[in-house]
This record gives sequence, C-alpha cells and structure tokens, in this order.
Amino acid sequence: MTGRTAHPKVEKLIVDRWSPRAFHASEIPQEDLDVIFEAAGWAPSAYNVQPWTFLYARKGDANWDLFLAQLVEFNQGWAKEASALVYVVSDRYMRSDSGNSENHSHSFDAGAAWMLAALQAQALGYHTHGMTGIKFGEAEAALGIPADQRLEAAFVIGKAAGKELLPEFLQEREVPSHRKPVSEIARAGKFA
Repeated sequence: MTGRTAHPKVEKLIVDRWSPRAFHASEIPQEDLDVIFEAAGWAPSAYNVQPWTFLYARKGDANWDLFLAQLVEFNQGWAKEASALVYVVSDRYMRSDSGNSENHSHSFDAGAAWMLAALQAQALGYHTHGMTGIKFGEAEAALGIPADQRLEAAFVIGKAAGKELLPEFLQEREVPSHRKPVSEIARAGKFA
C-alpha cells in the first residue's frame, strides 16, 4: 500500500502507517475517537501511572477554532481539513497519597500512548499526523494546561485524501517516507 519495504516479520499495520497532510473534510464518529483513545490508554507506563491526557476537538465543534489556532500557521494550513485535532499532555509527577515525585518517563510514556492511538486509527481506516509545530507558550495558556503538565505534541486524525488538495509545494512531499536501516538506529554495547 505505501511502497515501503521491511522485514516480512514486521507487522504490516506498522509499515503501512504514515503521516499524510491531505485529509477529507469529513466527520469522525465519537465512537471511533473513543476507541482510538481507549487503545492509547493501553500503553505501558512507569508504575502504571498513565501520565497522559488527550485534549481534542472535532472539526466544526465549539473548540475547533481555538485548537486549530494553537498550531503554527504552516500546520494550520493543512490540518484544518482533518476530522479531529488532538493535543497530547503529560503529567510531570507521579501522584500518591504519600506525596508527589517527579516522573522521569512522563514524555516517553505519553509517546507510547500516542503511538497506540496512531496504530488504532490506522486499523480503523484513518490516518494520523503528529506534529510539534505548535505555538508553545501560548497554547498551554489557551488550552488551560496547568504548569505541572507538559504539552508534548499534537496530532490530527482523518481520512486521507488526494494530494491535489494540497498547495503545489506540498504535493511532492505527500508520500510515505522511508526509514533508516537497523544498523543506523541500534547498537550493541556502549553508545560510542
């Protein structure tokens, strides 16, 4: 489907996942969003604290314009056609009755949850596109994110559309990207 090649034992869903920018301006049923977020909630996390929160808006709802405005202008230009816009937030602390302690892996754990959301969306016939082109500093205030939480990234969910919907300068980039070989990303032993 994507023209990518991988070892035959690599799960097809993983290989076929990619991040388009061309989306149909269609609605996503709340039930599908709920399934995607439930799948994300199955991610592993240190001490099972599940430090992630997903803030979302569906295209055309009361929060859509506010959420879209928190992206940098470039991302607003194409993300506006997606069905949902999601912000990933992580809790910097492990909270318990005996007190709060810093959670070293809050970002790592939230990243695992986002990836499960992306794979579940793919399994349901949607695509996602993660991004950090956010107006950091402004977005936290606009979205009411407390200081003990960290805005990690955003992603859109929607049905992929033809690249002709994009501005000409983005059309040539609207293809699945390839990945570095294992020899470049994994090392036995020490780093250097």
